Amino acid sequence: AEGHAFSPKDAYFEEFEGAFPYEETPDQAAAIDDVLADMQKQRPMDRIVCGDVGYGKTEVAIRAALRAALDGKQVAVLTPTTILCEQHYKTFRERFAGYPVRVEMLSRFRTAAEAREVLEDLASGSVDIVIATHRILNKNTRFRDLGLLVVDEEQRFGVTHKERIKKLRRTVDVLTLTATPRTLQMALSGMRDLSVIDTPPVDRLSVRTQVCLSSPSLIREAILREVRRGGQIFFLHNRVSSIQSMAEMLEEV
Repeated sequence: AEGHAFSPKDAYFEEFEGAFPYEETPDQAAAIDDVLADMQKQRPMDRIVCGDVGYGKTEVAIRAALRAALDGKQVAVLTPTTILCEQHYKTFRERFAGYPVRVEMLSRFRTAAEAREVLEDLASGSVDIVIATHRILNKNTRFRDLGLLVVDEEQRFGVTHKERIKKLRRTVDVLTLTATPRTLQMALSGMRDLSVIDTPPVDRLSVRTQVCLSSPSLIREAILREVRRGGQIFFLHNRVSSIQSMAEMLEEV
């Protein structure tokens, strides 16, 4: 299939790259180069960027989005959850602050009137980048000129959504971000192009996982150790019905 061949890097793009507050890891830089090289080809890109959480996949997507926006094409970033949608929206807004790129969000955090306005502006072309949950896959969503689709954690979407993504994939450049080996396997079987970000960011400590029998004293000890270090704790509980009693137990210990 024939797609759009995007322009190569220019001085404006390099200036944006220079504003990245971190040093790119070698893998991250290689993934960015792979993606930009794919975008310059006539055939639509279908690339997976695989890397752990916090390894810099989002910045790869941001560079690709800028390349598309500078060529006058629109970008859709598809996320599986409302929270992730909000996180990406904030990151994209911060990165594109001061650049002539309009970033909007479509999720249930938007009122019906706000969502309608974003959809109208997508159709007219005044929105360059939209960060959205699966509502963007509705048949009534119209883009003036969609050039790039970024899919975050594709395996978390349902069959109907995947079918819709597949239709878009024929003509639009697609970049998939994942931390999941199942998507990785599709790449290894030769169905998709692949870039792996394997280098942790500087100062990143390796993750230690321990599986233990739950006890309030163990939970207390683990939390206090982290607090004394000046860190934060994310406590995950799997039942909404008993989440309140779990919070009370934590306060108690």
